[in-house]
Amino acid sequence: MAIQWFPGHMHLTRKAIEERVKDIDVVIELVDARLPGSSANPLLAELTGHKRTLKVLNKQDLADAERTPLWLDWYNAKEGTRAIALDASDTAPAKRLIDGCRELAPNRVGLARPMRVLICGIPNVGKSTLINTLSSKRQAKTGDEAGVTKQEQRIVVADDFYLWDTPGMLWPRISVTQSGDRLAASGAVGRNAYDEESVALDLLAYLKQRYGAQLEARYKFGMTPAEIAAAHDDELLEKIARKRGAVMSGGKLNLQKAAEIVLVEYRGGILGRITLETPDEFEVWLAEAAVREEERSAKKALLDKRKGRKDPKRAPKEPT
Repeated sequence: MAIQWFPGHMHLTRKAIEERVKDIDVVIELVDARLPGSSANPLLAELTGHKRTLKVLNKQDLADAERTPLWLDWYNAKEGTRAIALDASDTAPAKRLIDGCRELAPNRVGLARPMRVLICGIPNVGKSTLINTLSSKRQAKTGDEAGVTKQEQRIVVADDFYLWDTPGMLWPRISVTQSGDRLAASGAVGRNAYDEESVALDLLAYLKQRYGAQLEARYKFGMTPAEIAAAHDDELLEKIARKRGAVMSGGKLNLQKAAEIVLVEYRGGILGRITLETPDEFEVWLAEAAVREEERSAKKALLDKRKGRKDPKRAPKEPT
């Protein structure tokens, strides 16, 4: 089942962004450097697409160092987009954002023309931590769960630099199935929106093919990367359950507990520096999703036709 999560406060966030962006000079979008494509909000692109944008691949210290440059090149090749990578808790790189905004809007300086920046991103991508680093104060709430920030906050970074922090926002329907799984694995989706065991199995299915050595280093399977790649996902989760003592009475394995262990250790970087997608993989997923969307639209149009519904996009016939 596709993962979806769009609680009520996200509708309010969408409206707030629509209103706020009218008076904004620069938009900063934080994405997760471990899933730079899946964590970019297509709805946000629609709302702020006409504004100068700084794309920030946050949490680069948790991402694969070989894959991050690929994503920076991918984003920087897009018209009107600049991209940098940083760790939100590192003071020096965070200051680069201020300089980046100044470069994008050089005329916004001084009390008469202060810089007005909107910072956006998916839930749990590190916006609040970054804001506190930028302002050298604890002005924004932080947490390790999706949806900590519930309403817009105005942050004074400098006398002539104002930052508006919006709650993390996903999009109403995630059409790229792989993106939903990765967003859940990263902690960007509320816990009630997905099955942890299913998400952990999907994560292991990807990791065993590309990061088998890191799985072996952490869980001591006694297997080569090739053997790990050939193993069934369920088999790996069962091995993790045994290794970590996730066993219930009667010797039954607690796969739910094992799944929680995998997700927690991935999110915390304990498994090592991992990126769950490359630009080439993501473009394939986008293309597949586009085909599914076309098929879905065609089925809906056929169903509407059978039910005798009129196409709202079709112009009415002229009276004869």
